[in-house]
Amino acid sequence: MNLLIGVSIVSWTHFNVRNTGKKYNNEFKKTIVDLYHSGNSVRELSGEYGVSDVTIYKWVKEFTPIGLGKESMTPKELAAIQKENL
Repeated sequence: MNLLIGVSIVSWTHFNVRNTGKKYNNEFKKTIVDLYHSGNSVRELSGEYGVSDVTIYKWVKEFTPIGLGKESMTPKELAAIQKENL
């Protein structure tokens, strides 16, 4: 797709726009994280599901439990508790 700006024609490919604006629900994110923890590489997951490497690493950080057993929680859950306590 080309865009006419002034007298120049600019191709969208020159902007290298990567943000697709996709929204993923938490169930999908947790599934990707579970697949990562079961041995799939970020590169494999990225290629198969069309999610960027950076996004997958962010989800791994967000949804990987801290601690063991019943007392484990994700960083997201911990942040919610801290916010509630404030």
